[in-house]
Amino acid sequence: MRLLIIDPQNDFMDLPEAALPVPGAQADMHRLAGLIDRLSAQIDDIVVTLDSHAGYGIERTTFWVDADAAPVAPFTAITAADAQAGRFRPRDGARAAEVLAYLQALEAGGERTLVVWPVHCVLGSWGHNIEPVLAASIARWEQARARACDKVVKGLNPMTEQYSAFRADVPRADDARTQLNLPLLQRLAQGDDVLVVAGEAASHCVAASGQDMLAQWDAARLRNTVFLTDCMSPVPGFESAAQAFLQQLRDAGVSCRSAAELIAAPRD
Repeated sequence: MRLLIIDPQNDFMDLPEAALPVPGAQADMHRLAGLIDRLSAQIDDIVVTLDSHAGYGIERTTFWVDADAAPVAPFTAITAADAQAGRFRPRDGARAAEVLAYLQALEAGGERTLVVWPVHCVLGSWGHNIEPVLAASIARWEQARARACDKVVKGLNPMTEQYSAFRADVPRADDARTQLNLPLLQRLAQGDDVLVVAGEAASHCVAASGQDMLAQWDAARLRNTVFLTDCMSPVPGFESAAQAFLQQLRDAGVSCRSAAELIAAPRD
């Protein structure tokens, strides 16, 4: 069994000090920690992705102002048309043309509309760290199995968004980190082990990662992949997107189960 944990970080936990709390996230990670402890002997590989940013970036409140040079509120959607009309603009005016081209590419690709998020998961901050109960369970697994959990950072380029574990929404030719991470996709797909996927948030980073898996993997690999529905939760207001994603998985033959169901499932 392999385990992929997407962005299980403090800033996504439903805690007062979290920058972008997802209701239910802490309980999700505690259930996942319990699963790791129960199935430690069967888990051969753990990969954890870490949303990793500077304080300033294209999807952050610190990047934008409105037409009156006032700060832009978190969760504001900004389109290319908004930028062209001057309703929103980057604080750094020299980036206006680059930003407009980015927004146009984002929308042309059908990925999503840019949403301005609170500053979160800044490298070196408390919010960037793995939720502590889950971190402790991973450490116990490492010691018991004499193996290292592989931690993969994503989202380092401040001029493109990256929800997926595998690529930026608009990959940049000048930054290989934003391109499709084929080695990671291939590593997770190899062999006939079950791949178990969990993390935050179901509506965004988990969904984007899962959609890249659907696009890249064959039917046999997808049938041997399990998404833990009670170890992921949606960002408030995006519940329907999470449900649509889970249905997309089921339609493709991917298993969607609870942690308790996986623990109870018979194994060879």
